[in-house]
Amino acid sequence: MKKSFYGAWIVFAAFITFGLSTGIPYYNISFFYDYFQRDFGWTREDITLGFPLAAALTIWIGPLVIHRFSPRKLILIGTGLTFIALCGFGKMPGILWIYYGFWVVYTVGYFLSGPPPHQIIVSQWYRRNRGKAMAIVYVGVGLMGSLGSFLVKPLTENFGYQTALVILAFMMFLAWPLVLLMLKDKPSDIGQNPDGDAEPPVEQAVVSKTFGELMASPAFWLLLLGSLCSIGSIGAVNFHMKFVFLDAKFAQGSEVNSAWRTASILILWSSIAGRLSIGYFADKFSKKWVMFVTYFIVAATIPLLLHVRPGEDFYLYAFAILFGFGMGADYMMIPLMAADQFGVNSLARAMAVILPVNTIGQTWFPYLVSHLRRLMNGYDGAMSVVLGVAMLGALAIALLPKHKPIGEREPAVARK
Repeated sequence: MKKSFYGAWIVFAAFITFGLSTGIPYYNISFFYDYFQRDFGWTREDITLGFPLAAALTIWIGPLVIHRFSPRKLILIGTGLTFIALCGFGKMPGILWIYYGFWVVYTVGYFLSGPPPHQIIVSQWYRRNRGKAMAIVYVGVGLMGSLGSFLVKPLTENFGYQTALVILAFMMFLAWPLVLLMLKDKPSDIGQNPDGDAEPPVEQAVVSKTFGELMASPAFWLLLLGSLCSIGSIGAVNFHMKFVFLDAKFAQGSEVNSAWRTASILILWSSIAGRLSIGYFADKFSKKWVMFVTYFIVAATIPLLLHVRPGEDFYLYAFAILFGFGMGADYMMIPLMAADQFGVNSLARAMAVILPVNTIGQTWFPYLVSHLRRLMNGYDGAMSVVLGVAMLGALAIALLPKHKPIGEREPAVARK
């Protein structure tokens, strides 16, 4: 009797583990920045340097580790490191080098348990419906991230921000039973094929590209540049949003916390709609142009952020909904485009380079914006630079070459 396709269980498990490992910590750590500033007397530049410094120190992790080990093992190790980092942020003294050290631990955990292992697992299990499957898994990031955004305000106000960080840390262990009992790296592990087909797809027989072959491809550099610019712009908005609100005369404390929570929840809920709709369109239309549209949407929302003011909810809602829609689609389209351009068997190597470089962009660019704000006497000029970078990213994606689907290319011969 034929076994039912296990792919739906993979999507369900990855939906939760991706949300826990990535959505909760990444989208909520910036909530605590102004508390670090108040308690320790650190500047915005000091606070926003932690993540970029850690990304620069750990950029080698992706190319060296990700394609060599089981994605399931990477998730287990990575969530454990994220637990250590969040507990560290909650218990640390006001010493900058200790703060930066915990960012190094967090960043390694992010590389190992975040996008790459989940992207690889989903891409191995699905081919025809890869866009929709990836979209559903990425919904977990938005949903769990918004759950974290809902929790951090009452947890902080009732127990203090240190205890709130420790509670978020312990939530990482909720991923472990699903990784150990439900997730499988690829369909062949249980005698199945992608999409539940009787035969393996043509792309599964295509030999993986080496790092050298990827580096020699113009398409790889365009995808790297486009994603770097767009993800860097998204990082600048995410990590500075609360500071932008404070500069817009929101009162520190409950008022700015409420505005941040409203925006964050709307962004993450809207990202769910963005991921589901763009996942559907990516399976139906040219991924290149779908990706270009999402990058353009992100760029277009930046001026809206600068119009947010206390008592003017329209701009807050409009910014959050549109930015979330574009942001959710942006992150998801990168592995889909990489698999489309280079083949699923090359995805681990491609993302092992793309993710660390994108992380450099999404961490160092917010740090640069901290300096631009000071040099330009406000966020108007700084965010204009962010807008220009976002538009450059959209242009790079528009320049990606046309290509034939994997199944229509010349068959590759396996290397001896």
